Amino acid sequence: MTTDLPLPERSAADEAAEWLPDGLVAVTAPGLIESVNAVALRITGLTREQVVGAPLEVGLPLRDHEGRAWWEVASPFNGLDTRTGHREKLLYLPSGREVLTTARYVRDGRRGPVVVVLIGLRDGEGRRRAERANAALISTIAHELRSPLTGVKGFSATLLRRWDRFTDEQKRFMIETIEADADRVTRLITELLDVSRIDARRLTIHARPVDLRVVLGRAVERLVASGGQCTVTTNVGAPEVWADPDRLEQMLSNLLDNAVRHARAHIHLSSRPGPDGTVDICVDDDGPGVPVEQRELVFGKFFHGRSPGSTGLGLYIVRGLAEAQGGSVVLQEAPDGGARVRISLPAGQED
Repeated sequence: MTTDLPLPERSAADEAAEWLPDGLVAVTAPGLIESVNAVALRITGLTREQVVGAPLEVGLPLRDHEGRAWWEVASPFNGLDTRTGHREKLLYLPSGREVLTTARYVRDGRRGPVVVVLIGLRDGEGRRRAERANAALISTIAHELRSPLTGVKGFSATLLRRWDRFTDEQKRFMIETIEADADRVTRLITELLDVSRIDARRLTIHARPVDLRVVLGRAVERLVASGGQCTVTTNVGAPEVWADPDRLEQMLSNLLDNAVRHARAHIHLSSRPGPDGTVDICVDDDGPGVPVEQRELVFGKFFHGRSPGSTGLGLYIVRGLAEAQGGSVVLQEAPDGGARVRISLPAGQED
């Protein structure tokens, strides 16, 4: 129920409130809603006529998760004279709509009576999306860990119970499988730690001049030693880059692992001077390439695309490491039609 009084003219403060990104409701003693901005109306689904001039518990009838009328619980115009408001709480409208609510109590003097209550409103949908994203992330991590751990548990238990029944060759095969699965778990945990550092912007970078001939040579040697079936060529057109050598090798390792999974027969590594004092490092493959509409998606967490054998974190980490070193990463089409991942990093030594 609302009063029959005409709505007051909008003040300069009311007009300024319309520019706020959050909902704002102003309540004056003894508890009547004086003003509300458009964002608050959109969040609550109410109209200005329903809200302005109404008692707070009527115009904004919020309840907590126990179903209690929130304004009776909070009692903003009564209670201790030291209260300054309340932190963000998830409250509910009668329609079931979730609203993130904060309140600020404005007093007449240090411990005087509350004269104005300013209520901030945010849509609960953003928090729900974040919770769903976190749940999906946990589910994906659990799935990625369960597969190798199942192998480790199965083979180790079988060996313990039936050791004498297997030949040396069979034992070696199972132990090698256990080792490979353990390495997979270790790598996933390492990648997750890197992801957390990237998200928190807490990566430690020790940049210095790096000889690309040495770094690219090591990357090729590791790929050949791992038994990769692709031929690899290099072209070092820019010999030096300003980067963290360990992080640069990590980036190249991730990119080569990705290229091996998609290449048909050939991978090409190259470096060349880029624009504005940068160096471009490119990893090309002759695989099917990546459609234009997916070229940004591949840098997301746990994006597998056509390659379910990976953790889906490699390219996300590559981009995070590049940006932490003042660079960037893009995915393009390679000259032979496959995929090209191009890393741009500062060239030479900073002054």
